[in-house]
Amino acid sequence: MPAETDRPIGMFDSGFGGLTVARALIDLLPNENLVYIGDTARYPYGPKSATDVRRFAIELANSLVHDFKVKMIVVACNTAASVVLHELQATLSVPVIGVVDPGAQAVVRASKNKKVGVIGTAGTIASRAYEGAVAKASPQVILTATPCPGFVEFVERNETTGVAVTQLAEKLLAPVRDAGIDALLLGCTHYPYLSEVISQIMGPDVVLVNSADETALVVQEALLKTNMARSLSSSSKGEHEFYSSGDVQHFAELGRRFLGPELSAAKYWQTKSN
Repeated sequence: MPAETDRPIGMFDSGFGGLTVARALIDLLPNENLVYIGDTARYPYGPKSATDVRRFAIELANSLVHDFKVKMIVVACNTAASVVLHELQATLSVPVIGVVDPGAQAVVRASKNKKVGVIGTAGTIASRAYEGAVAKASPQVILTATPCPGFVEFVERNETTGVAVTQLAEKLLAPVRDAGIDALLLGCTHYPYLSEVISQIMGPDVVLVNSADETALVVQEALLKTNMARSLSSSSKGEHEFYSSGDVQHFAELGRRFLGPELSAAKYWQTKSN
């Protein structure tokens, strides 16, 4: 087993979206080792029941701890984080960080008129996790939360622009656009890939907030606080491993376009159930 500080950070998501968080982590902490699992065989999580999402997330987290010996887990999936984050934090032997609280804090800071929005999967919005997180960050802020079913599927097909996705976005974003918000949290790690379309529809006066950078900062703080950060004097950059429970070649090709050259190859991760 590698030295405690050399053990990797583990991350999981339903597919490609969490690569936005992985990108932020690699940029901020280039010497840290990373293991990422995209559960593409069972995506998207948003329409699935909380029971199924909980089961998938626990399986992924346990694999990262037991099979990959990670020192920390980042739940890079808003749907999973909104359902099972606290349970994972209470039961696992390593720190577990989600994307909900960092995102909520960031959107509150970005707002001037105290009216903010969050868009996410049906599961994330139904959980009301962001209502609680925003209220904790600032009770004075008014939140409009809107589900955007279909966005994840467009991203997973690499259809991030065009007539079809724009028409869907115009329909789905109407509630947050009409609420007079000045900051919109992209409450799904897939949604930053649709930033161009979302920004066009929301207009120049609405700031789009991506929780990836904020989550990376929380990870850095947690590593330093627990003395688990990899030595900055290490002569080698971090090693990054990427796994997919579905089509590995497709994951590697599409993921490389999203993440960059760090995703040079992907390996297969076997699920235990559908």
